Amino acid sequence: MVKSASVAVVGGGVVGASVAYHLAKRGVRDVVIFDRGTGPGNGSTSRATGGFRAQFHTPINVHLSLLARDKLRAFPDEIGADSGYRPYGYLFIAESERELLWLRKTLATQRSAGLTEACELDADAVVDLNPAVIRDRVAGATWCASDGFIRPMQILRGYLDAAERLGVRIEWNSDVREVSSRGKSRLNELVISGGNVSVDSVVNAGGPWAGMLRCGNGSTVPVKPLKRQVAQTVETTILPESMPMTIFVDNGFHLRVREGRVMLLKATQPLSDDPFDTMLEDGWISAVKREADERIPVLRDVAIDREACHAGLYEMSPDDHAILGQSPQFENLFLANGSSGHGVMHSPALGQLLSEIICDGVASSLDVSALRPTRFSERAPNPKSELL
Repeated sequence: MVKSASVAVVGGGVVGASVAYHLAKRGVRDVVIFDRGTGPGNGSTSRATGGFRAQFHTPINVHLSLLARDKLRAFPDEIGADSGYRPYGYLFIAESERELLWLRKTLATQRSAGLTEACELDADAVVDLNPAVIRDRVAGATWCASDGFIRPMQILRGYLDAAERLGVRIEWNSDVREVSSRGKSRLNELVISGGNVSVDSVVNAGGPWAGMLRCGNGSTVPVKPLKRQVAQTVETTILPESMPMTIFVDNGFHLRVREGRVMLLKATQPLSDDPFDTMLEDGWISAVKREADERIPVLRDVAIDREACHAGLYEMSPDDHAILGQSPQFENLFLANGSSGHGVMHSPALGQLLSEIICDGVASSLDVSALRPTRFSERAPNPKSELL
């Protein structure tokens, strides 16, 4: 166990790894990652489904995606690894005029934020992109060809390896539950079962567990875990690997193909009272399969592989947007939390932006004032999606 760190990054998932790498790239020395797991991917990163999109309903999320997309494209040259970025596209399908009007509204936001390649499609164009969709149920759609898929664990390992090459140390099996304070404005020591560690600055990148980190007087970041389940079929060639992520706007049911299996996803409220429960619910699996059979008839004879299904945790903020920047409670505590299901896709951008805030006092690559940690106390949250 190390005894001190210039910057202690609490959380070794993809966001924490990106922050540590970008700090080291800026020349910050003695950066140490502390993670409760036994190795890479023990938390939420390995459970991510690997989607990437810039089709969001708020400008800040579009901007984050555009910055992240540039960095994903440069990942092999910068990091020396394949991020898995494949621009197979995202297809948002409306089955009613109300849903189509909402898509047009978000499309206008996306284009004004710089996502010029996003466009509206009619039913014929939708079926051309995904022939498995029932044409008669399609009112229209939006489409972005530069959206697509990424490999979460390849991004995580790439950042961890690159960070270590720059001198970052990684302490696995280190469950940081408390950071003690010196006076009222500064934190000074991580409290870990293996021994305390003195610190100059702390980054909370704890993912769904971020709200459990006690700092000084007990202040925590407003992040809560939310279970998301994934059903997977048996191996099949019924749909191509290059099929776009296909999302039905009315209730968020969506599907994609990965490694020869069709992944089926739909948000539902978990049955358990345990916020960290990741047990699969057989009723949910059956329900999502019925919906897939109704919407995508070619899947009716394709069985679910129960052993391949899994669940993970989103780190939800009160407005479903990331919390990024200096903590209002402590001058040397920095937050990279609450991405609300978008952490992997935005991790390249979030790591760069927080490194700029820590090193320069402000993010120079992008105006991230919409993500400031004080927005909730200021009663100025970002708008939530009206449908998705």
